[in-house]
Amino acid sequence: MAARIGARGILSCAYLVALLVSGCSPLTQTGPNSLPPLRTYEAVVTDSGPHLLEVDDPVEGFNRGTYRFNYYFDEYLFRPVVRVYEILLPDFVKDRVSDALDNIGEFGNLTNNLLQTKFMDAGITVSRVIINSTVGIAGLWDPAAEWGLPRKPADFGQTLGRYGVGSGAYIVLPALGPSNVRDTTGLAVDAAAFSLIGPIAWVNESAVSGAYTGIGTLDKRHRIPFRYHQTGSPFEYELLRMLYTIKREFDVAN
Repeated sequence: MAARIGARGILSCAYLVALLVSGCSPLTQTGPNSLPPLRTYEAVVTDSGPHLLEVDDPVEGFNRGTYRFNYYFDEYLFRPVVRVYEILLPDFVKDRVSDALDNIGEFGNLTNNLLQTKFMDAGITVSRVIINSTVGIAGLWDPAAEWGLPRKPADFGQTLGRYGVGSGAYIVLPALGPSNVRDTTGLAVDAAAFSLIGPIAWVNESAVSGAYTGIGTLDKRHRIPFRYHQTGSPFEYELLRMLYTIKREFDVAN
């Protein structure tokens, strides 16, 4: 399956470059604060030509509307708040926050690696928690990574995929972005498990839980360099849909 993904990904990305070059030509350039022209991939690609990737997107109209909502939400509300966070906190402090949140988040990685019978990855995750919680001073640093123990991310959507559950229809979630039926289910299960039996639940204090959620949300967006419509291409929706689908296929296969 990994080989199939690689071949399809190379072909898709090669064709995508041509589309993006066309989309970013002088005839379609837009101002810094304007949206690229609303064109669909299907409107310019014939059935006989190569396709980016076959993705089950039965509610594309709704998804495109949500995608547009996410642009305005991110550009005019979320990103400005994150920008304040980035300005107020020095890089050193932001790095410590990221490492501490990653250490707490190892709970989900451990649980799902065990469910997927990836016992080596589960063992590495346990070792990381022990090292980073002690030598790394409550997870504020990540010495485990420097010692050859990288993070082993795993989620319940990936776990479902490992046991043969199909991805289902592609979905664009409000504020959260690309997903599918399987990954949305996995996201809900992971969130419920973390809130019920995760490390923050052990404290049993709503203020701590709220602070963790708020800071974690800011930190996550801070670490994602993606900006909506930064390509200037009218095919950005298809690009993101393709990349997300390929990545999740790769996550499940590996």
